[in-house]
Amino acid sequence: QVEFVESGGGLVQPGGSLRLSCVASENILGTYHMGWYRQIPGQERELIAQITTFGLTRYAEDVKGRFIISRDKSKNIVYLQMNSLQTEDTAVYYCFPTDWNKGEPLPSFGTWGRGTQVTVSS
Repeated sequence: QVEFVESGGGLVQPGGSLRLSCVASENILGTYHMGWYRQIPGQERELIAQITTFGLTRYAEDVKGRFIISRDKSKNIVYLQMNSLQTEDTAVYYCFPTDWNKGEPLPSFGTWGRGTQVTVSS
């Protein structure tokens, strides 16, 4: 079963930047579209950025223009560059294979990683 390990989170002031990384245990980035999700306590996990196997990207409205998703297929890593961070971006961030058309995680992969905590606060 493919495992995902997210890292790069931390405490940052409003207006600051972070770059998140997600390493997949198997070489799947050439086969599956990927997404970054985030979850605020008490709320459902939401999809905020997607990237296809050939590099097409799409973003949720509230991160568009601030976040950039990218990937390095040779290293099995998906990145999320987050700029102009706001307190509302505070959440745990995850990556997972995603159905581009439905904007939903692919259930066949089953297990999510532990995520990485991002806290935006002054």
